[in-house]
Amino acid sequence: MSSIRSKKNFLVFGSPYIGEEEIQEVIHSLRTCWLGTGPKVAQFEENFKQFKKIPYAIAVNSCTAALHLSLIAADIGPGDEVITTPLTFCATINAIIHAGATPVLVDVDKKTFNLNPDLIEEKITPKTKAILPVHFAGRPCEMDKILSLAKKYNLKVIEDCAHAIEAEYKNKPCGTFGDFGCFSFYVTKNIITGEGGMIITHHSQLAKRIKILALHGMSADAWRRFSDEGYKHYMVVECGYKYNMMDIQAAIGIHQLKRVNIFWKKRKKIWEIYLDAFSDLPITLPSPFPDYIKPAYHLFTILIDEKKANINRDNFLNALNKHNIGSGVHYLSIPEHPFYQQKFGWKPEDYPNAMTIGRQTLSLPLSAKLTDKDINDVILAVKTILKECKC
Repeated sequence: MSSIRSKKNFLVFGSPYIGEEEIQEVIHSLRTCWLGTGPKVAQFEENFKQFKKIPYAIAVNSCTAALHLSLIAADIGPGDEVITTPLTFCATINAIIHAGATPVLVDVDKKTFNLNPDLIEEKITPKTKAILPVHFAGRPCEMDKILSLAKKYNLKVIEDCAHAIEAEYKNKPCGTFGDFGCFSFYVTKNIITGEGGMIITHHSQLAKRIKILALHGMSADAWRRFSDEGYKHYMVVECGYKYNMMDIQAAIGIHQLKRVNIFWKKRKKIWEIYLDAFSDLPITLPSPFPDYIKPAYHLFTILIDEKKANINRDNFLNALNKHNIGSGVHYLSIPEHPFYQQKFGWKPEDYPNAMTIGRQTLSLPLSAKLTDKDINDVILAVKTILKECKC
């Protein structure tokens, strides 16, 4: 049986599940004409605090903004260094640069794809001010070792949780270990607002400052200045940014968050189906999770080694596309990109694990929206491509 889907049924990678509740909540925002930052954003923040069991949450327009504001609130800037991973989206690195600091890369563990904590200490200098771990693909980093180093050297910890909204490490939610946790609600994430992000923290004064910085540096609750309680004057107390979330975005997020555990269970089921279906194929599957980790199941990454599979990663991507199956590359290592090579002199071979993973990795569809037919089509396409290569 052919595995090729019709063009009109192309399986878009990361397509989100949107329910009628989200649609009606957005319509309500349109009908009430409250489109910018308002009561729905406040509700989404409150719901997220309860979900993460943390006292402070600030909604912003992206995880990039969340990272940038966290760095600024941590007083990290020119002359400072921030240790992070070479296997991440460019936004992680760009946020450090935008804060005026210098990113310092530490190679990843070849099994977990996460920052290797055993390599961090040798990169710490008197200029080091923070560690920025990324919970890659929804697998928590080894936070005990990272926090131990942070305490030893008096470093801030800013968690990039873009992939890890449901993830836990030793029964503690990711994002609650460090000084700040930063989340993404981009359209391909586990829950979405289209574009959007969230910062969580235990620190009241830092949370207050971030909220001010996120809206031009205007005094707290400046969004209320046009409310039915009458016009309220605001004061600009810092040179801030335009990073606020809109009510239209929060309207989606409110109902997405209600389904976060339902979505997680669906992706877990798909993950297990994939593991079973691909177990005897000449590809590298995700490493097993230790029992002290709850993964978020955000990306199902496979490694395509041309020597084993008789096809390279890029040709495999193209073959999937011909079967009308969307996929992703997460990610080429940061030192592969010309800008960072020119600015910092980074070379991919200096981070061999990240380089190899970045050149071989491919993410298969893992959305809670997938039907049984979608899942079967992905499996059949992968098997068909590898079988054809074997011949």
